[in-house]
Amino acid sequence: MKPVLLRHRLEYVALLCVAPLLRALPRSVALRLGCGIGSLSRWLLRQRCQLACENVRQAFPDWPTEQVSALVKRNFEQLGMSAVETLRLDLLDPHRPADLFDIRGAEHLHAALALNRGIILLTGHLGFWEAGHYVFPALGVPLDTIAKPLKNRLTDAYFYRIRTHFGADILNSRKGARRILKSLQAGRAIGLLLDQHISPPGSIPVDFFGRKAYVTTAITNLAMKYQIPIVPTFCLRQPDNRYDIWIEPLVLLKGEGETALAENTQFLTNIIEQAIRRDPGQWFWMHKRWRKTKK
Repeated sequence: MKPVLLRHRLEYVALLCVAPLLRALPRSVALRLGCGIGSLSRWLLRQRCQLACENVRQAFPDWPTEQVSALVKRNFEQLGMSAVETLRLDLLDPHRPADLFDIRGAEHLHAALALNRGIILLTGHLGFWEAGHYVFPALGVPLDTIAKPLKNRLTDAYFYRIRTHFGADILNSRKGARRILKSLQAGRAIGLLLDQHISPPGSIPVDFFGRKAYVTTAITNLAMKYQIPIVPTFCLRQPDNRYDIWIEPLVLLKGEGETALAENTQFLTNIIEQAIRRDPGQWFWMHKRWRKTKK
């Protein structure tokens, strides 16, 4: 194992200084601070802010500059609040999800579980996506999520403890294929965010907000081959800082071969885009989602 970089140690010390304060404050106060931190980060992360503006302009070409700027500003504020919520996630009462979350469609989860094939929970970097580590265990759904470890392993271990506090587990996306299948065979739900760039091979281009974006085909292949039910689910922040979680009816992907693979991958991408369009200000626009790939 490589030694921890000095920069990573300093980042971790900063986290240990800030996190206890944000955890100790009343939630409303902590969220206001998170909103302020998010707003400030627009100026500290200028390249990310410019990338977000460009992505929004490309996605909504008819929007005036003022509307694009307002969305990006709100986007950074929302991400700041979500970061604070993540730091406080393990403080929630596991028996009272209704205190903070309005959950619709839980019956679709149980219908999928009844098939005894496991579940693929389809979502994206929208709203408070980390809420799944709390909500699904609270609903009695055994959960594993797919994630890439943070570069700072000290910080990664800190957030791992928070994310797994209620019984969920984290599967390393770099070593995930076999473990994903094992979890599904054990009847667990696999939570994955299908809105990140994946370079080929192993990915194909799809239409996403009017532009070509590369998406992994591994999940689509798995769902098609083993007829794993896919259950789309999303979590959006409401004006009162509660959360609206909706769980859509299960999907069983049909067909075989390259054509069906492409059509099904596009279908799943369309579901995510439709969810983002409900409140574009809560998606992760600063991500390098649209990239050119080498031929």
